[in-house]
Amino acid sequence: MKKIKFTFLGLCLTILTFGQTTNNEKLIELAKTYKDFLFRNEPTNEILKDIKADIPENLKATTEFIVQTITTRNDLLSQQFLGIPDDITIKQIYIVDAIFENLRDEHQIDNNKLIDSLTKKEIQRYELIDNYYGMLFTAVGNKNQPFNLSKFDIKIKDCNLRDDTEKGILFLRCMSFCGSEIWGYMNIPKPANTKEAYKNIKKFPKFNGLPYYEFSDFYFPDFEMIIIKDKGVQSYKSYYLDKYFEILLYHLICINKENGSEKEKNDLLLGSILKETNLYKYTKYKETLEGIFKEVKKE
Repeated sequence: MKKIKFTFLGLCLTILTFGQTTNNEKLIELAKTYKDFLFRNEPTNEILKDIKADIPENLKATTEFIVQTITTRNDLLSQQFLGIPDDITIKQIYIVDAIFENLRDEHQIDNNKLIDSLTKKEIQRYELIDNYYGMLFTAVGNKNQPFNLSKFDIKIKDCNLRDDTEKGILFLRCMSFCGSEIWGYMNIPKPANTKEAYKNIKKFPKFNGLPYYEFSDFYFPDFEMIIIKDKGVQSYKSYYLDKYFEILLYHLICINKENGSEKEKNDLLLGSILKETNLYKYTKYKETLEGIFKEVKKE
């Protein structure tokens, strides 16, 4: 009887080990495919068929997300993908991204050890959500060209997000991506190409049916995480709110330079966080913002 019990236990451990090995192999395969086709390269139908073959049930959602990130004409801005997936899936997607980064490192570690380490590690949910939306909007930028989100209305309340912090992460990650579409126009040419930047600002999405700049739910507690690999932990709000204030200021400059209406200017000044002095501590543009509103008061 004892021998039978021992044999049964051994069989269970073998099945569990085999299952974990299969999962690891699939995660590594997904990361390699993501690395190869994240940018301009387009996977063939055969490659897509291969990565969709023999998927363990618990990896189906992760695989479908990666497939979306490497293909053009994807559905990443549909509610299906804008909505945050279950906890297991966002952790798996985080691990795929970590393997992807490891594959690009000359001093990479064994991928199986990396997977095992991250699987056991408790990672804050905010970091997992930030990674998910970072990958999603990176893929939108790489694969959905030319840039034009003007027809999209992102219903944040329908994205399975639990609190204002999570909603703020979605918004700030999206706006960081949108800001990258105008940064070059505002910083590379001398003087700035406000005409093209203004055109692209008009292609920003709506949020909850409203212009992007009316989103203002940023009074959630700040938190820290590694945002830039070599800089250690950083304040999330200081990093991403600063970028957002920059976008709003670029928008204001464009209105002034491209003869936008007074109504548009006032809507931006008074309908956005440009006037929220309690948030100025999160941006390097504090003095600029204070100066703008001194001028507005004089007028």
